[in-house]
Formats: sequence, structure tokens, C-alpha cells
Amino acid sequence: MRAELDRTDLRMLDELQRNGRIAVVELADKVALSPTACQRRLKKLEDAGVIGRYTAVLNPAALGLGIEAFVRVAIERQSKDATQAFEAAIRARPEVRACYVMTGDLDFLLHVQVADLAAFAEFSMRVLIGLPGVKDVRSSLVLEAIKRDEGLALVA
Repeated sequence: MRAELDRTDLRMLDELQRNGRIAVVELADKVALSPTACQRRLKKLEDAGVIGRYTAVLNPAALGLGIEAFVRVAIERQSKDATQAFEAAIRARPEVRACYVMTGDLDFLLHVQVADLAAFAEFSMRVLIGLPGVKDVRSSLVLEAIKRDEGLALVA
């Protein structure tokens, strides 16, 4: 269900996507509200689930995670047990930043981040291939990120 958002809500959300640590007083000033009204709206957005969480965006390379890849995975059969076992195994893998169930000629798309090619080889050839129900794995290494996730496009 889509939350009912007005122009001020959208402006607040846009500011928060750029700076989740912004003080309520500063946010209120940017969207032309009193701090109390801004805090009330912020709480309403959090309670409605529009704001899922606050987080920091980390630089993987600065943390020694220099290899990024997208991995397409097909599983043996589309049974509930095989799918649940694969999903549980993927949730436990720290290399996997995100996992999506897909349509088309693949079942899952993984976003993977590791230290180096040796770590990627270990993950893809020893870990991933051995997970429950895995039939086929196809990987693409990221050479350069032209555009990173900058948040949702909010039209105010």
C-alpha cells in the first residue's frame, strides 16, 4: 500500500536520502517547518514504514573489498524446499550484499563484494556451486561503477 505523501514529506525524504544524520532543526529549516512539526512528520514516516532505517554508506575499497560482481544463479528445480534452502544459505554469506529473485532465464541475481580475485574464486567455485540446488552460475565482474545508488527519485 502506498503511503499518502505530500510535497513536504517528499522534500523531507529527499533531504534524508542525501544526509540521514541531518539534525531535525536543520531538516525543518530546509523544508520550511517548525522543528516540532518536522519531528512529528518524521515519526509518522517512520511508523508508516516509509523510512525503513538509517544507515551509513561505506566505501568498499577503503575496507579492502576491491572486487564487485553480479552473479546470476539458476537452481535445479523450482521447489519450495530447494528455494528456501538456497535463500537461507545466501542470507548467511557475508560476501553477498544483495540477492534478488528474478524472472526470465535465471532464478537469482546476487550482488557480491570480496577482497580480491582469489576470494571471488573461492566464493564462486567452492561456496556458491556447493549451495543447495545450484544448477548454473554465471558471473560478471564490475570494471567501473558509472552511477551508484543515489536513493529513490522523489518528485515533489
